[in-house]
Amino acid sequence: MRTITFTQILRETLAAELRRDPSVFLMGEDLGVYGGSFGVTRGLIDEFGQARVRDTPISEQALTGIAIGAAAAGQRPVIEIMFMDFITLAVDQLVNMAAKLYPIYGMPCPLVIRTPPGGGRGYGATHSQSLERLFTGIPGLKIAAPSNAADASGLLQTAIRDNNPVLFLEHKLLYPLRFEVPDGLPQPIPFGFAKRVREGTDVTIVAWSHMAHLARQAAARLAQEGIEAEVVDLLTLSPLDMDTVVDSAKNTGRVMIVEEGPKTGGFAAEIAAQIVEQAYDYLEKPVRRLASPDFPIPSAKNLEAACIPTVPDIVALARSMVDA
Repeated sequence: MRTITFTQILRETLAAELRRDPSVFLMGEDLGVYGGSFGVTRGLIDEFGQARVRDTPISEQALTGIAIGAAAAGQRPVIEIMFMDFITLAVDQLVNMAAKLYPIYGMPCPLVIRTPPGGGRGYGATHSQSLERLFTGIPGLKIAAPSNAADASGLLQTAIRDNNPVLFLEHKLLYPLRFEVPDGLPQPIPFGFAKRVREGTDVTIVAWSHMAHLARQAAARLAQEGIEAEVVDLLTLSPLDMDTVVDSAKNTGRVMIVEEGPKTGGFAAEIAAQIVEQAYDYLEKPVRRLASPDFPIPSAKNLEAACIPTVPDIVALARSMVDA
């Protein structure tokens, strides 16, 4: 085993895929010489050159459109959207083109869109959003949202080798965190299979990305109080593994879903609806959601902290579901 940051394992995985397949190339704003806005691609241009690590002008629509064309022509582009907020400039390209090429024309579109969602760094309302909700209802577009280094590597390998467009979420707060991983790179992880990362009998906590990381910490605190929480890390939002979620709901009878985005219209609501449809007779309590308020994320540290779910928030809601 070795200890490595989330950033480092992403860099190693990208390098390994570039070496493995000559059709893979990287593209984005400040991706090459600068090394990416969060340093993920730092140094890769030195090994692979400008032909395969390409800096682009500041136009998310243009670079996404070029990448879709390259994917349709047989290449495997991996693009970086500097902040997930900016992906709104490329929604038409992703929703009406990338996601539709195979269903309509039978044409593969092996494209990966790497982007960091989420707050916690004081970047303010236009650089801190979690916008996966915009894409979870788009057939033809896959979404991966890892919460640790090993899963990030395994899912990224699968994303790059997939013939469909994949939105790959890398939460900002995960980048500097250190994780234990096996020597070398983990094996690719198939999409559509959630993990029960902690077993429990009292309450189920469903989450993804950074919230799944916090959920594991919350479960450890709850265990000190004698409350055994089961944590389900979704890994991918599309395809979504409801079988594992429903099995856990039946096991504990109490389910809470944690997401970072605003509560109204969030993906947690879709998960909650499906739990009620498939496991209603097993539920001891109503399904609960923990999310941010319906308000733009402030840049002031104290106000931002008040907007984003925390470990104590998760602990408090889980405790109320068990004690009530």
